Amino acid sequence: MHVVIVGSGIAGLTAAIRASARHDVTLVTKGGLADGATAAAQGGIAVALGADDTVALHEHDTHTAAVGSADARAVALLCADGPARVRDLLALGVPFDRTTDPDALDRHGDDLARGREAAHARWRVVHADGDATGAAVERTLVAALLRRHVTVLERTCLTDLVVRDGAVVGVDVRDLLGDPRRIDADAVVLASGGAGHLYRETTNPLVATGDGVAAAWRAGAVLADLEFVQFHPTRLAVPDGGLLSEAVRGEGAVLRDATGRRFMTAVHPDAELAPRDVVARGIAAAVRDQGGAPVLLDATGLGADRLVARFPGLTRATRAAGFDWTREGVPVAPAAHYAMGGIATDSEGRTSLPGLLAVGEAACTGVHGANRLASNSLLEGLVFGVRTADAIGAPRPARPRLRGDATLPVRTVPDDRVGDVADPRGASRPDGTGPDTTERRATGPDATPYRSDRERRPGGSAHPDRAAHLRQAVQTEMTERVGLLRDADGLAAARRALAALRPPVARSVRDHEDRALLDLARITALAAEARTESRGAHARTDHPETDPSAPVSVGWARAVATGRAPVDSTTRSDSTTPSDSTATVQQGVPA
Repeated sequence: MHVVIVGSGIAGLTAAIRASARHDVTLVTKGGLADGATAAAQGGIAVALGADDTVALHEHDTHTAAVGSADARAVALLCADGPARVRDLLALGVPFDRTTDPDALDRHGDDLARGREAAHARWRVVHADGDATGAAVERTLVAALLRRHVTVLERTCLTDLVVRDGAVVGVDVRDLLGDPRRIDADAVVLASGGAGHLYRETTNPLVATGDGVAAAWRAGAVLADLEFVQFHPTRLAVPDGGLLSEAVRGEGAVLRDATGRRFMTAVHPDAELAPRDVVARGIAAAVRDQGGAPVLLDATGLGADRLVARFPGLTRATRAAGFDWTREGVPVAPAAHYAMGGIATDSEGRTSLPGLLAVGEAACTGVHGANRLASNSLLEGLVFGVRTADAIGAPRPARPRLRGDATLPVRTVPDDRVGDVADPRGASRPDGTGPDTTERRATGPDATPYRSDRERRPGGSAHPDRAAHLRQAVQTEMTERVGLLRDADGLAAARRALAALRPPVARSVRDHEDRALLDLARITALAAEARTESRGAHARTDHPETDPSAPVSVGWARAVATGRAPVDSTTRSDSTTPSDSTATVQQGVPA
């Protein structure tokens, strides 16, 4: 079978490595192999490996953070399979940090260093290079991938899924110069990550524009839980400020308001180690109460030597921003961080569309419910990356148990409820003969960093000012009305404003990204408006309580999607079969 995997984070790389043992695999990634969210992950991987920990306790903490709305089967698989998957990383050579502390050695029964983060009852977060776990994992998995029989297309953006007779049979893609091509496939796996750039402030990398989830929506796949968007409490509150890992608070840092008062102790019994949604709202309330002045993350109590040794990357980042966090607090604010929702799947990554699977942040197995437990995201990519790869080519159930529950209610949405939807066949020629399939060979994997605005060809965005305005308008509506706190009036206004925006004619990668963001903004606002309760990351000021009678999860599907999705080409248009046992790396923009 020929399998196309879209995305090169921990989920996509894990799936590609596993699937390459049995299938012909092509991996497509919009940036370079390491440009996604995985490489930026700081905290680590939550896993019950220690002698003082259990799978059952990890499950309990996951359900607690999820406010009881996580899928029980998915959580059980995540926590039970986790130790084996982390041992896989150890075998591949991920340099997890070690400890010589005798108390830790006795408590855990091994020398793996561990951190603790919010809502965890144990010190169970294994990490590497202090605060650079994701980068260490990404390097190791990329090296393993390049030893496999895999074709890699870098700097190549998914524009749409190709659907025939209700099944996914390939992908349409464009390189960063805007050149289109079509790749036929027996199975497509979307591991394309989240859509943090729906919001003005986000911890996500530039590539996080929801391309895969939006393409699945246009093709007719069921999406679920889009209203559950996690805001990380502590982004450095300066222009272009980055994430300050929750592990800093796990080590003992505290939050203080402008007067120096430690305010989270009055918000939740666990104070700074309450679930992320609670801490983020606590910070927002403190900022409001003090007239907009930022709150401070105070890590001085850890001691300078310990702070620098445990968080070397964050020490460099705060110094670059003009702060010495060994001696002073640093300003922080919440920012869009992670999508609990996405393409509804079963526990093996199967979606509502035959031929289409999804994994990682692009997928919604229900494992995170309404609020993700800290450091469960890398674990999710590992566990479900393997399970999804193993499901490729296996018999498909007549009706996959989406989000683990055969009774998931699905609401169909006519296009006029969310606004006009751009013709998804933007990658095809006007004469209908299909896309150009010219290949470009790169000279190496370390070419130009990802920048979606690099297009300079005549076929790029004809009106760059208008394109910038569209993204800004989407981010304004989402930030101000579909953000950390929501209400009926704001959500209705956002839905109307988003419906009035016109998607771009998709001639460039930037156009396709903006189309994806607009698609997802519309359906996210609709989902948030429909959930008239507060649950986890979805906080309604007009409905502050959780409604026990409300459905735990709701699926959404386009009523007319299958009639407008691209049809497949009559002949296979790609030539991506590797000629030897090593990975072939191709890029949309030559070095």
